[in-house]
Amino acid sequence: MDKFTKLTGVAAPMPIVNVDTDMIIPKDYLKTIKRTGLGSGLFAEMRYKDDGSENPDFVLNKPAYRKAQILVAGDNFGCGSSREHAPWALLDFGIRCVISTSFADIFYNNCFKNGILPITVSPEDLEKLMDDASRGSNATVSVDLEAKEIRGPDGGVVTFDLDDFKRHCLLNGLDDIGLTMEKVGAIDSFEKKNAEQRPWA
Repeated sequence: MDKFTKLTGVAAPMPIVNVDTDMIIPKDYLKTIKRTGLGSGLFAEMRYKDDGSENPDFVLNKPAYRKAQILVAGDNFGCGSSREHAPWALLDFGIRCVISTSFADIFYNNCFKNGILPITVSPEDLEKLMDDASRGSNATVSVDLEAKEIRGPDGGVVTFDLDDFKRHCLLNGLDDIGLTMEKVGAIDSFEKKNAEQRPWA
């Protein structure tokens, strides 16, 4: 998993509440267990018209936001079913950070396991960041995970809290497998000792 330390990029505004995982990646795209290739289906029902052409009014289809790496979203982002395809699709599109006032628990935890930083801020701070994001591609936003700060294009700073363990994992690029591999020495030692004590096992 890629480390997340600092990110400076375009932030796309999505002032929609209760964006559920079916909106993030519709069920038609759940036929794969690969983590790649799902970016084309991200927000498909809003992003494309019935004939398959792009909806020019959808934020990620606008020229200023086609390469957005940060999403500033409404309350309760990621609610609905627990599909891990939702963070996979965001990451495959290029989104590394989602900022909202609240997240569904399962989606929130799945983000950390896939290298995405979900940040919870106050409604007042979200309003400021939504305004920053609405300015287009010239108004970049910087996220510093180590300092736990979001810096807007005008120099304004929003601080955020995050569990120390989750922060450690993202800073060091550690998913569940990576955390296990940190213990490889102890695991090898146990296996060797176990083989000596129980050669029949």
